[in-house]
Amino acid sequence: MRIALVAALMLTALSSRADVGLVGTLKDKALLAVNGGAPRTFPVGATLPDGSRLVGVTSGEATIEEGGKRYTIRLGEYAASKANGGGNSMVLSPDTNGHYSVAGEINGVPVKMMLDTGATLVSIPAVLADKMGIDYRNKGRRATTQTAAGTAPVWIVKLDKVKVGDFEFANVDGSINEAGLNVILLGNSVLKRLDMKTESGTLTLTKRF
Repeated sequence: MRIALVAALMLTALSSRADVGLVGTLKDKALLAVNGGAPRTFPVGATLPDGSRLVGVTSGEATIEEGGKRYTIRLGEYAASKANGGGNSMVLSPDTNGHYSVAGEINGVPVKMMLDTGATLVSIPAVLADKMGIDYRNKGRRATTQTAAGTAPVWIVKLDKVKVGDFEFANVDGSINEAGLNVILLGNSVLKRLDMKTESGTLTLTKRF
């Protein structure tokens, strides 16, 4: 089954952090799900059930203070990290369209990505690759890819480092697309290194290797 993950989130997972998910925002209030509980509305300044505090709300984002440190979660994000075997897991909540969101880095550049199990590689639009400084025209090789609209030209490249939340992967195969959606697709060259589990509307990503 194809899972699409539409752009948006920066996961900053800490093992001591509670499981806090941002379901929605309204002016100076946030609709939060804490530790798997039903979503509740909290105003700025409120203490959450886990003892942390909501200190800020903007359109699509909430800032939480815990233990003297602050972190920001975005709409659809669960800021969570939990032991699973020997590695960490990230728990994501779907957005209003039923998609999951995640953010990370490619070659040290912060990016937003759409998770797509139908994509073979990490797929980057050429306009974004140019801004990111990826020298695909000199270091990549030409190829074609099959899309819903037919074949499209691409450049095949090797990405030095891809981060998904706190998960880091080296030497990842990617493609630079000169046509198509203006969004980065997180394809199977990374997803094959993750276990994915959906349960009760959430998606859990666990690093395998």
